[in-house]
Amino acid sequence: MDDHSMMFDAVMYLGAAVICVPIASRLKLGSVLGYLIAGCVIGPLLGLVRDVHAIMGVAELGVVLMLFVIGLELDPKRLWELRRVVFVGGALQLVSATLALTLGALALGMPWQAALIAALALSLSSTAIAMQTMAERNLAKAPLGQAVFGVLLFQDLAAVPIISLVPLLAPQASNEPFQLLNLGKGIAAILLVIGVGRYLTRPMLQIAARTGLREVFTAISLLLVLGIAQVMHLAGLSMALGAFLAGVLLAGSEYRRALETDIEPFKGLLMGLFFIAVGMSIDFRLLADKPLLVLGLLVGFQTLKLGALYAISPRLEVARPQRMLFASLLAQGGEFAFVVFGVARASNALPSDYEGILTLVVALSMALTPFLMLFCDRIAARSVGAQREDDAVESEGAQVIIAGFGRFGQIVARLLWASDIKATVLDHDPDQIELLRRFGFRIFYGDATRLDLLEAAGAGEAKLLVNAIDDQEESLELTDIVREKFPKLRMIARARNVTHYFELRERGVDVVERETFESALAMGRHALVQLGRPPYEARELSDRFRRHNIKMLEQLTFHYHDEAKRLSMAKAGREELDAQFERDRAALRKEHGTAKGWLIEQGET
Repeated sequence: MDDHSMMFDAVMYLGAAVICVPIASRLKLGSVLGYLIAGCVIGPLLGLVRDVHAIMGVAELGVVLMLFVIGLELDPKRLWELRRVVFVGGALQLVSATLALTLGALALGMPWQAALIAALALSLSSTAIAMQTMAERNLAKAPLGQAVFGVLLFQDLAAVPIISLVPLLAPQASNEPFQLLNLGKGIAAILLVIGVGRYLTRPMLQIAARTGLREVFTAISLLLVLGIAQVMHLAGLSMALGAFLAGVLLAGSEYRRALETDIEPFKGLLMGLFFIAVGMSIDFRLLADKPLLVLGLLVGFQTLKLGALYAISPRLEVARPQRMLFASLLAQGGEFAFVVFGVARASNALPSDYEGILTLVVALSMALTPFLMLFCDRIAARSVGAQREDDAVESEGAQVIIAGFGRFGQIVARLLWASDIKATVLDHDPDQIELLRRFGFRIFYGDATRLDLLEAAGAGEAKLLVNAIDDQEESLELTDIVREKFPKLRMIARARNVTHYFELRERGVDVVERETFESALAMGRHALVQLGRPPYEARELSDRFRRHNIKMLEQLTFHYHDEAKRLSMAKAGREELDAQFERDRAALRKEHGTAKGWLIEQGET
């Protein structure tokens, strides 16, 4: 590939991602589907980039870096606590999915060897897609996320046995000595990674840190991760597994945060490139030639795997409302299936026509994941609808509706609860539901911007809505719906920033609190006291700053769309604030006696 071709391909990758990903995110389809669509457009549809195999090798490094960052969050003690989820849950998933898919393949008339190979490959899931989807939904650290991660980790551990088994299923005689040699190489590679991670990485990072050059530290970080991945690859193991082990061994290191910071930008870019490469690998010509066969296999594969995953979810202690979500996160085929199919083809264990169709089915199943997530959301919404009749039995409705139960909404809800005020909570985090119900809250799982959900929550009878939604666009959408459909319902809202504040005030929300403003003022007041200012003076200064800031924001609200006027008023406001501070200093010096009396009242000397 010449330099011109490489530059052209890079422009195509970036251009397609910049166009497709924001559109997919805007439509709430997730970034993964955006990248997959970008790959489909520049690859099989328009033919702008043709060499998908060249880019796939580089793109897979995104998965490697992702597993390294995940490993940094799990020290060996925490990993040991997950042993039941990893080994019991992972084994259950692999056995149940393989059994169901093998029976399905046999029913289609495949030879038992080919059926077993296909089932083993298809039983594995995409670490990249599952982890990225959970990250977008903030599920990675929840109990559901731990169960999904445990299964994915076991699948990586199963890489060596599966690769070793495939040639043994070929029609010709087995190569047992060769397979035993591969197994020995794999064990040696794992021991080498553990040794390097435990004894060599810290000295290397110390040397890099002492240079004081950020780029040297970044280079050594990448060398560490990619070098370990290459060792695992040469041994025939999963590169991602090696990177994960390295991350776990460095989880307790003093360089953990620096490593995360340096690796994160590369991880995000290469992960996007990986999804683009998957989209490029979809063979639309094969889909057009055999549409019924491909779609039938896709539906059958997804149905069997979803059923197997749903069946084992109780054994992993997945809550009932989340079992379909658990199954959907792991239902797609994985990137490792491409490797298994390649080994099977080289060993003549899988006919080439099977390989092409099954590869297409895996790629399509990856693209189907975002839609399965939307399907899960619909199921959750229907379950909410099924609960409305029971909720209506209560003799006294809640006076307050709280939309969003994150860090901000929780504080509001706890204060209301302590004041004996009933509240209904709208949130999309299932882990909170049972806890809130135990404390007497009426809880609805789902999107707070849905009109039917608001009606079920009693928006027509409630006195107040607390809009504490974290997402700015959803917050504004909820405000518009309430203003149109429930004009008598009073609303107070949380603003993420000044722009959000202006948008809410423009929509007629009278009480808007910026989420960090009051805590920042309190911090500034403490800073003044620590620097020697009397507490009375610090309090007066912070109160004056608050009044002035709110006054300025209210004035700027009326000129929000006039940028020139807004900037002019902001500059004038800063000058007025400076002058006010000068007057404050003079006044506080004259009021020293008053300040001293206030200090005595507070018990300070």
